[in-house]
Amino acid sequence: MPLVPASPSDRFASRVFLFAGIVGLIELLPLYFAEDAIGSLTPPAITHPDIYYGFIGIAVAWQVAFIIMSRDPERYRPLFPALFLEKLLYPVGAFVLCAMGRIPSLALGGAIIDMVWLALFVSIWVRR
Repeated sequence: MPLVPASPSDRFASRVFLFAGIVGLIELLPLYFAEDAIGSLTPPAITHPDIYYGFIGIAVAWQVAFIIMSRDPERYRPLFPALFLEKLLYPVGAFVLCAMGRIPSLALGGAIIDMVWLALFVSIWVRR
């Protein structure tokens, strides 16, 4: 498990994965304490807390995976298709819901951020 990636491409990949994991944790961990606030700010209240907390848990696990992958991106190359899905599925759902009028366009901010991460992950994959 290399501590310092050898090539500039490896360093770029390591930095992207590390930053993605850290930013993701900063964005997601506060959601564990925000269920009531979300219900108050954007009614109705969350009616399926199991799905809400399940989503957060799965997303947090992926952020930890990004941090682990930052240590040796080439070793985890077979996981890249799963990474692409992780960053693509939420935006697809959000854009469809917005198009159906079920969520406001303001709610697309997180989806757009995920699309940026997807582009960075694909650029890492293509560079190798």
